[in-house]
Order: sequence, then structure tokens, then C-alpha cells
Amino acid sequence: MLNPADVAFLDGLAALLPAGTLRAVEPRYLEEPRGKWRGQAAAVACPVSAEEVAVIVRACAAARVGLVPWGGGTGLVGAQVMGAGPVPLLLSLERMNRIRATYPSENVLVAEAGVILADVHQAAEAVGRVFPLTLASQGSCRIGGNLATNAGGVNVLRYGNARDLCLGLEAVLPDGAIWHGLNRLRKDNTGYDLRHLLIGSEGTLGVITAASLRLFPKPAVEGAALMVVPDPAAALSLLALAQARCNGVSAFELISGMGLRFLGETMPQIRQPFAQVPEWMVLIDLGLTDGDPEAVLSDLFAAAQTQGLVLDGVIAQSSAQRAQFWALRETIPLANRAVGAVSSHDISLPLSEIADFIQSADAALAELGPWRINCFGHLGDGNLHYNVFPPKGERPALYQAKAQVVQDLVHTMVMARGGSFSAEHGIGRLKVADLERFGDPAKLAAMRAIKAALDPLGIMNPGAVLR
Repeated sequence: MLNPADVAFLDGLAALLPAGTLRAVEPRYLEEPRGKWRGQAAAVACPVSAEEVAVIVRACAAARVGLVPWGGGTGLVGAQVMGAGPVPLLLSLERMNRIRATYPSENVLVAEAGVILADVHQAAEAVGRVFPLTLASQGSCRIGGNLATNAGGVNVLRYGNARDLCLGLEAVLPDGAIWHGLNRLRKDNTGYDLRHLLIGSEGTLGVITAASLRLFPKPAVEGAALMVVPDPAAALSLLALAQARCNGVSAFELISGMGLRFLGETMPQIRQPFAQVPEWMVLIDLGLTDGDPEAVLSDLFAAAQTQGLVLDGVIAQSSAQRAQFWALRETIPLANRAVGAVSSHDISLPLSEIADFIQSADAALAELGPWRINCFGHLGDGNLHYNVFPPKGERPALYQAKAQVVQDLVHTMVMARGGSFSAEHGIGRLKVADLERFGDPAKLAAMRAIKAALDPLGIMNPGAVLR
């Protein structure tokens, strides 16, 4: 049984830490982007070192007080907000924001957990490299949170998820011990890999305080194109064609006409790429060591048009136009939020199942109501954001009674096709019941055993991932 972080606990903790480490709780710490929950916390601890994090964790363990880690607050499944139970202490790593070292010859950068993702990009750029993890929230999310949630983003097709971009970690474990695992090795076969255990654990097994990150050579030339496709099946065939013909496909994003119409409704100042809104199009991004990306994309378009895979298209003529294409894609989630979804789904499927799923799910949902569906996302790695909205002009609140039915239908159809109901956002508190319903029993038992072994007091992010 956990205890609340009461005045006596806070006074005792404050005496162990430098002045100013414990702070009052500002509203931003208790909110999450979709407004599904409001959190609670007795205070916010803002340490500047792993040693101070260890002091905080040991104090929470001794008093059996829950500890909720907070990165940039951008998570979409509620892992950073605890709305019920004994009032916890919130741990923010925002002051641990130093780039500790860069090793260009090794393609490695060491960053503390509170470094904003955009600042990691800038530090990599300064030594002529790239850190490829790219998210719409990169101006505010922090690398510790990215690793704790195993963030995905638009470049997974080429570079992998966050876990694929991490060589080593420094972390504080639930008993307050500091794990000094910041190695820079590509090969280290010395027993259980705690790095991969902590990555994706959403703060339930320990607190990531720093990471050794993989860098990559900067592409010499980059290009992008928007290509209109007849349907998702054609988009998948275009993906295969692009990968066969082009070395350096970094991203392959599916965009639906509904997403563009939402942009038109909520952000009419955003310039649309086509006079007539297409039902489906893809954004293809290339990073090449040499050559002419415009010519490569033009040749791809010609070959795809011959096969009936594309209907129209526009190729970026400059880096500024490429940036406009990406701004269009990255603004779609903001338009979604402005319209207001009844039920949002972060799903992944085997590529060969995607086209049938979209068609079948659309048909099944049509029997439940006159929904508007915006399906978009990272087609190259099978990750879709399949979001369901009320009819135009109607408020989502009027349809909340059907939200659970919609979610159950979508997730059941995804799992029946060998997919996942949580592709890149994690479990948090939002999807605990889904994990219990759809998770493999052996995996769940192993997860509970690991949690009990590492965090027997249950203080680390209580209620996230596991009930």
C-alpha cells in the first residue's frame, strides 16, 4: 500500500536536497495533451544529477511514496499523469539538460534525459551528423521520455525506433542504485540487457537519467514528393517499388483526404498541395549520399504511373518546399485535435494486412454510425493512426457513449490480423485494460514478475503499464 507524499515526507526530502530542488506544482505538470486526465502531485522534484535522483528515489522507497516521472509532458497515453490514488511526488528531469559529450568519429552523442529532442538534433548537426528520431513534438519532448516510451516517429522505416538508436543508459533503479551503463559499444554480450528492459518501460522499472545515442552521417542531398494514389493497396505497392528503385527512402507517410479536409476546416491558412483534395496520397522522403533526388523521384513517379500506382504528384523543388510538405503532414494531428476525436487508435499491422484492415474497419464502423475517419501515419513501418470523429458540425461529446465500442471493434480487428493496439505511444494508463485483454498471458506473467523483482514496493509510476 502506497502512502501520500505528505508535508512530513516533503520536509524530510527537502532537507536531503539542494535548496530549490523541490518546487510547487504548476498546472503544466498535471495536464496531458488530449485532456483525458488531470494529474495530481504533492510537489515537483527537479534534480540536476543522477545522484540527486537517487536520493529522491531512496526517500520514496523508504516512505513508500509513489514517484511519477515527467519528461516533456507530451505523452498521449497518460503515463505522465496520475489522477487517482495516494498523492505522489512528481519527478521532472528538465534541469538535467546537458549534452555531456559528442564522439563524431564513433557516431555517438551522450545526452542527459532532460535534453529536448530538437536540441539533440542541433548538437548532432554541430558535428556534421544527424540523430534521426523525428517527432511532431520534438520542440518540447525530451530524450529521456522518448526512450522511456520507445518513441517511433517518421524515420523508423530507415533508422528504427528509439531503442534502436540507443547504445547505453545511465539510470536510477527503484532501490536508489545508480546503474552506470553509458557505454558506447555496438557489441556487449554480457548478460541480460537492462538497456532494452528500461527502454519502453515508461518509468515503471527505473528512471533514465542519461543515454548514449547513435548518430548517422548526414545525407548529402535530400528530397521529397507528394504522390496521389488510388487507395492504400496502391500505396503499399508504391512503397515496395520505391524501396526497390531508391537507396535512401527515409520516410513513407500515408495521408488521407479526410486529414486534408480537417486541415481545410480548422486551418484554412495551410496551403493545400492539390486543387482537388485526393482521397489518398503519400509523402515520400529521400536522403541520398549523392545524386539528384528530384530525378530519382521523377523516375519513380514515371514507373509507378506506368503500373497504375499513382494518379498525380508534386516533387519538392527546394528544401523550403520539402519543409512545406512536412509541415503539412505534421499539422494533421493538430487539426485532429481541433475537430475532436471520439476514439483515437495508435495501431500497427503487418504490411500485407493494412489495405484489408482499412477497408474492413471502415465498413464495420459505418454500421455503428456516420463517422468521419482519418487514417494516416507511418505506412513504411506499418504504424497507422486510425482516428474516428463525429459527423461534421457535431460535438464529440455526443458520441462518447460509443467510444469504447468503437475502440474495442478497432483493436479486436487489429489483433485478429496479427497487429498491435499500441504501436508507438505506449501503454501508460490509457491502455492498461487493453494490455490485460489482448496481451499474451506468458508475457504478462513475466512482466509482472520483473516489476515485482525490481520494484517490490510498487513506487515507480504506479498504475502505468501494469494495474
